[in-house]
Amino acid sequence: MGFSCGIVGLPNAGKSTVFNALTASSAPAESYPFCTIDPNVGVVPVPDGRLEVVKEKVGSPRSFPTVMEFVDIAGLVEGASKGEGLGNQFLSHIRGVDAVVQVVRCFRDPNVAHVSGNLIPPRDVDIVNIELILADLDLVERQLARAEKAFKSGDKKRGAEVEVLRRARDMLLEEVPLRKGEWKEEERRVLAPYQLLTLKPVLYVANTDEDGLEGKTPYVAMLEEKAQEDGVPLVVLCGKLEAELAQLEPEEALEFRESLGLEDSGLERLIKVGYGLLDLITFFTANEKEARAWTIKRGTKAPQAAGKVHTDMEKGFIKAEVIAFKDLAGVGSLAEARESGIIRIEGKDYVVQDGDLIYFKFRV
Repeated sequence: MGFSCGIVGLPNAGKSTVFNALTASSAPAESYPFCTIDPNVGVVPVPDGRLEVVKEKVGSPRSFPTVMEFVDIAGLVEGASKGEGLGNQFLSHIRGVDAVVQVVRCFRDPNVAHVSGNLIPPRDVDIVNIELILADLDLVERQLARAEKAFKSGDKKRGAEVEVLRRARDMLLEEVPLRKGEWKEEERRVLAPYQLLTLKPVLYVANTDEDGLEGKTPYVAMLEEKAQEDGVPLVVLCGKLEAELAQLEPEEALEFRESLGLEDSGLERLIKVGYGLLDLITFFTANEKEARAWTIKRGTKAPQAAGKVHTDMEKGFIKAEVIAFKDLAGVGSLAEARESGIIRIEGKDYVVQDGDLIYFKFRV
């Protein structure tokens, strides 16, 4: 799995429409609150034109892209963290994701009611953010009470945990998301088991109509300003349009998109921004059977990258034969790359670079 994103937002913001477009699936997208009750989960291939180049140069008959997982939960309403609507049971469904995607309504539609009665994107963002903060506060206070009780009973090892949880509680009481705190690595390790929502990276998605894509409505501009204030990246797309495009054949979709003056898919932009948000890169493996893309964190060393392919490769790692993508793209084939001497031998300390094609050597 590449990485996973939980999709949140107010009811009727277009979350399920965006999810359907991403996954080309058929999650319900009705215009009434709480249409999504159970979480919908979809796995999406990450578009990367380099994979086909690798496949061609190596002569692999098949290729497998890396993927992203999206989890769509029920729309949140004010008070969700305290059980309003269908409650914070839905927030528990996304505690395990790597990042949170908040879909914000930036379109008018008389046939789709707005849960607050009028359309003000920055206010809608704040409602959802507060619910995430309150859900984390509830969890932190419960865990803090347990840690303090254990510490007072003589478990001095819990002292560091108590201090970190107290700091987290104080931030949340000030309505500050935990991702804005400067946490040391050891403090992050203390918080990690709790999978706190506001510690995760966040991406805002402006779900607009076609007029919004052309800058003819004020709602996207309002959300752009809010995203800048919050220090959160923003992707603008038309969920309804993207869902329609997802149903077309690739060539038809490309022609339709070009007729609208859209250079690339809003969904592709979402994935690219998500990669940047989580500081991810892609490396490749390829042989006579298949070419495959793999997702890792930037800064990952060769043995740990090998472990993504198979745990035995990490345990028995000896060395890695590496060719940078730009070097591979400049030759006619892998055989030519070997003859020209542009394949490097790297050891355990090698930090994998984005686009590397790697052949791992390991002891069985």
